[in-house]
Amino acid sequence: MTVPHRAGHAARCPSGAGVEALLGSARREVLVMSTMPVAAHDPIRGPRRIDHENLRRGVRYRVLVPDAARTAPVLATRLGTLTLAGADTRTVPAVPTDALVIDGSVVVLPVDRTEDGRSLSTAVFQLSSVVTTTTELFERVWLSSVPMSPAELPDAAELNAREKELLSLLSSGSTDESAAARLGVSVRTVRRMVADIMNRLGARSRFQAGVKAADRGWLMAGRADGCGSLSREGTPLRHASAVAASNLPEHG
Repeated sequence: MTVPHRAGHAARCPSGAGVEALLGSARREVLVMSTMPVAAHDPIRGPRRIDHENLRRGVRYRVLVPDAARTAPVLATRLGTLTLAGADTRTVPAVPTDALVIDGSVVVLPVDRTEDGRSLSTAVFQLSSVVTTTTELFERVWLSSVPMSPAELPDAAELNAREKELLSLLSSGSTDESAAARLGVSVRTVRRMVADIMNRLGARSRFQAGVKAADRGWLMAGRADGCGSLSREGTPLRHASAVAASNLPEHG
């Protein structure tokens, strides 16, 4: 799909691929309004993998969903993970419409819907009046919304037993190689597990992941290096300044 260039132009986007392409172009902020109280495949409502990628590179997210989403088993977990990654997620009794606003200049709205309310296709607008009206609606609803705090996140957003053991090993100074041997998995699997944990925490480095994991209570007392840092792949790290230079490992 080609993003419209004329200010008054609207383009129809028949699938989620075009919406993801637009989201991939975001630089500053994405506003999300979702009326869906349960998880469903929908090009507007998400959450999507691209949302996590955007958060990792510093794009701000503000997300509005219905109160019922807090207790929807699958959706609550996805929203919890998105919130851990850095999104500002809030709820209201009812969200008035489904919409995305990207960088205050592009709006995505549903066009055709299924019987259960899912969007079949969307329209992309750069018309200033549409952008302004949609943004103002979002801000009005946002004023009365209630934040989803980390303490309210679902248990499914927490670590499983193997992930907790991995964090314990790395925070005590084990290398990726020795942790892999202890867990009986490959080094590549260990690095993917670390990348997943970092993604869920919205951390850009292992140092930041260690701090956030400690804040969440994921690291046992006395197991963290100084500020709760994790060892860098290949070398145990005992100083926060060294850990801070440790970046997300490539999946390879």
